[in-house]
Amino acid sequence: MEKRRAMIQRKTKETQIELIVNLDGEGNSHINTGIGFLDHMLDLLTKHALFDMDIKAIGDRNVDDHHTVEDVGICLGQGIKEALGDKKGIRRFSHASVPMQESLANIAIDISGRSAMVFHVLFPTEKIGNFDAELIEEFLEALSTNAGINLHVNVPYGTNAHHIAEAIFKGLATALKDAMSTDTRRKDIPSTKGIL
Repeated sequence: MEKRRAMIQRKTKETQIELIVNLDGEGNSHINTGIGFLDHMLDLLTKHALFDMDIKAIGDRNVDDHHTVEDVGICLGQGIKEALGDKKGIRRFSHASVPMQESLANIAIDISGRSAMVFHVLFPTEKIGNFDAELIEEFLEALSTNAGINLHVNVPYGTNAHHIAEAIFKGLATALKDAMSTDTRRKDIPSTKGIL
C-alpha cells in the first residue's frame, strides 16, 4: 500500500500554517496553533485516530481565534483528502458513540468525496476557558468541506462544555480511524460509481 501522507501549507494575510499528516501512524503529534484548547483537541484527535500529525500555525489572534481555528480545519481537511488518494480499499463509512463523563457524542461519517455537515450540539456556556465554543462547529465545517466527507455530530446530552467538546473530538477520531482503515477484502473503490 502506498504511504498515505500529505504536507499542506497555507499562507494568507490572516494565517500561516504548515501541516504534515500520516494516516498510518501511531497517534503521535506535535501541535502548536497558539490556541491551547485547540491544541488539546487536536492532540486527542490524533491519539485516538491513530494518525501522526505535525501542525504549526501562526494567526491574527490579536483579532480573535476564528481565522486560525478555521484555517487549521481547512488544512487538516485538505491533508486527509490528499493522503487518502483515490480511496481504494477504505471502509468509507463509520460511526462512534463516545461518552465523556456526563456527556455523550454520536458521530457518523461517510468519506464520500462530497461534503455535508449536520451539527446538533448545544453548549451550556459560550466559552471553554478562553476558547469560543462556537469555533468547534467552524473547525468541523472547514474540515468536512475540505476533506470531502459527510459529518454528522449529535450530542443528545451533556452539561459541561469541555466534556462535550472532548466527546466530539474523541468520537470523530474513532469514526475517522475506522472509515479511513482498509478492508483486505476490498480491492476497489467503495462506490458503485467507481469514484469517490
